[in-house]
Formats: sequence, structure tokens, C-alpha cells
Amino acid sequence: MYWTLELATKLEDAPWPATKEELIDYAKRSGTPLEVIENLQEIEDEGEIYESIEDIWPDYPSKDDFFFDEEEY
Repeated sequence: MYWTLELATKLEDAPWPATKEELIDYAKRSGTPLEVIENLQEIEDEGEIYESIEDIWPDYPSKDDFFFDEEEY
């Protein structure tokens, strides 16, 4: 399983919170790339409910990762 920012953003409008099956169904209906569906199918879960993409891909960059903090430098 691999995620890229481009693939992960395809799930931003998913109906969160959602189960793995709901996310797969959403991905199929919305025409996301096959890689997204394959990544979701590879998730091993016990019927978990995911609140956001961060629950699936913990390294998902936040908006803070893209802004330069002038005070820091």
C-alpha cells in the first residue's frame, strides 16, 4: 500500500466518518483512480470507523506543513 498526496486528496470529500467498505464504495462511485481503491482494500481492520484520511495515512500532510513560519527563522 502506498499513498501520495494526489491519491489521498481523492478522499477529502468522502462521507467521514466511514468504514473501509463505505470508503471503497465512495471511491468506486466517484471515479477515483484504481490505486486509491487498491490501497483501501489493503487496509487490515476489524470493522473500524475512520474519522479522516489521517486515520488511514498518518503521514498525511496538514495545511501547516505547507506554510512558512517567519518567526521560526
